[in-house]
Amino acid sequence: MLRVEGLETAYGLSQVLFGVSLDIAEGEVVTLLGRNGMGKSTTVLSIMGVVRPRGGQVHMEGKVISGLPSYRVAKAGLGLVPEGRQVFPNLTVRENLVATASRKGPWTLERVYALFPNLRERERHFGNQLSGGEQQMLAIGRALMTNPRLLILDEATEGLAPLVRSDIFRSIGQLKAEGLSLLVIDKDVRALTRVADRHYVLEKGRVVWNGTSAELEAAQDVQHRYLGI
Repeated sequence: MLRVEGLETAYGLSQVLFGVSLDIAEGEVVTLLGRNGMGKSTTVLSIMGVVRPRGGQVHMEGKVISGLPSYRVAKAGLGLVPEGRQVFPNLTVRENLVATASRKGPWTLERVYALFPNLRERERHFGNQLSGGEQQMLAIGRALMTNPRLLILDEATEGLAPLVRSDIFRSIGQLKAEGLSLLVIDKDVRALTRVADRHYVLEKGRVVWNGTSAELEAAQDVQHRYLGI
């Protein structure tokens, strides 16, 4: 579904990505792992067209989307849950969800509320009145309302309480069961190996390892050297 080939991205004179390549099949959950500052978020921003790569290509369902503005990348079927949530603070929960809604596709208000019942209870509250966990649920729901073919979650559980993190991973498992393709960035390797099919590890803007969950669990040297475990 998604194929990234030789992505090269820089901020001014500072190059961050050096030939990053990865692929995600339909219905597959894939993770992007690595310590802070290794290029994970830059990879996501480059895929989404927020940052323009200076080399390489991104294909979505066989069509080149690299170089397109971010709104056209979104229309091609990619949804993003950005790092830091970035919900609209002065809109209600319902308004946040309706603001990004696509008319075509299975995701509706009712389906989002079924996935995250807390949002139904807080429907009339403003974004800045929600807890961190509720804001994260809203950010995921908002992305789902675009009815993406592939959903990208950038640090979706960062800074959340353990119980809320469990809820987020439960929702990821449910989305996988429904056949949605996912690219997930997170630091909880143990939780990711339970839900993801494959993993890519980034080190200083390069893919240094990739493999299945079983292979990652067995690769203690990779976990220690590149993930700090």
